[in-house]
Parts: sequence; C-alpha cells; structure tokens
Amino acid sequence: MDDEYLALLVDLHKRQNRQGPGGQAETSGAMTLANLHKPKPLNIADIGCGTGASTLQLANSLNAKITAVDFLPEFIEALKDNAEAEGLSEKIETLVCSMEQLPFAEEEYDVFWSEGAIYNMGFEKGLKEWRRFLKPDGILAVSEITWITNSRPPELQEYWEAEYPEIATASTKIKVLEENGYAPIGYFVLPESCWLENYYRPLQEGFPDFLARHEDNEMATSIIDAEKNEIALYKKYKSCYSYGMYVAQKIG
Repeated sequence: MDDEYLALLVDLHKRQNRQGPGGQAETSGAMTLANLHKPKPLNIADIGCGTGASTLQLANSLNAKITAVDFLPEFIEALKDNAEAEGLSEKIETLVCSMEQLPFAEEEYDVFWSEGAIYNMGFEKGLKEWRRFLKPDGILAVSEITWITNSRPPELQEYWEAEYPEIATASTKIKVLEENGYAPIGYFVLPESCWLENYYRPLQEGFPDFLARHEDNEMATSIIDAEKNEIALYKKYKSCYSYGMYVAQKIG
C-alpha cells in the first residue's frame, strides 16, 4: 500500500466513530461473557483501537488502565481528543505501534481486546503472538470475520478468499483458539445493525465531503468505488457472513 493511498484511507476513516462493524451492546455483551466487573482493577490492551469506540466504552465501564494501540497516529490523536472530551484521559495510555511489534512484558495484561482488527496480522498469528502478554487465566476478546453459513455463492467465496484467506466458520475459529492455548468462553455473531447503522451509514455520509476534499483525484474516487462495492456485497450476502465476537481464556 503506497503512502498516498494510505493517507487517503486515513482521511476517509479518521472522522468516523468506528473503523469497522461493531456496537456498544456487542462490546457490553463481550464484557459480560468475559465476566469483567467494574470493582476489579484490570490492565487491558486494546489492539487496533482506531479512534477509540471500544477503548472509551471499556474505560467508562471498568476499573481499568487501558493501553490503546494503533499504528496510525491520526487515529490515536482522534482517540486522545475523544478521551479528553469524556474525561477519561487518565485511564487511557496511547501507543502508536504495529500490532505485530508490541513492546509489552510477558504476562503484563489481564485482558487483550481487539475489535475488527486482528485480521491485519491474521487470526492464528495474533492468537499465538499475543498469548505471551496475557497473565495466566487472562482474557482474550476479539471480533473476526466469520462465515455464518456452511456454503456460499461462488462470487462471495472468491471475494473473501482473495481479501482474507483465513475467513472460516466459527467452529474452525474456535478450534484454532483451542489449538493455541485458549479455552473458549463464548461466541456470538454481530447483527447487521453493527454493519449498516453503526459503520456503513456514517461512512457513506462522509463520501461527498471526502470527494470534495480530493477533487479530481482518481485514487480517492477508486477508494469510494471500492467502499461502495463492499457495502453492496454485504447487503446482498449478509446472511452468509459477519463478524463473530470470540471470548476465550488463556490456559496456564
């Protein structure tokens, strides 16, 4: 990905509350599955935090110190502004860093959280590399693109196998968790509102301003075309795939 393309993507997404499908109810549901309670002090890493939708909710809901990690400084700056506006700055430490090169100590964290981001390094690789940073019996909570049917139209199968070869059913994902030192606690599918209302609708509302900022830029136009194609694909085949939220406990 060249610098201009990345800069355009950042400009499109940094003004959004979310950089992928998700929702407050779903984050709360994952916290409930993980049995996270406010009185207990926790050390949490939120990996691929974006502009901080889940980070801020975790900080508001729990007695926690949160390290929010993203490799894009523009997203981290937006998160800082949002945290200050909500009076949560003291609970959140930010880090501009690749999720593949985390500078953490072994067994430093009670919880590793990552919504809509682990695909950037791959589900299995993320599970393996992040495990050492969790304390014994620590919690992993991640959302991951997941097939929710056993068969798919060829058009959809080909698209996602090209975009993300690790896409699989929940049973396969849970097996990967078990094979890499985790005991699954629970799993649920994100509803379509997490895609259409919480992510795609606000994103689409920003298209005209984005194109106005980058008038006559063919790359900007191609980015919007790709986003529109992704949205159309989801609307057509939303019964076949979604994000799954996986909550698991480190064994040992």
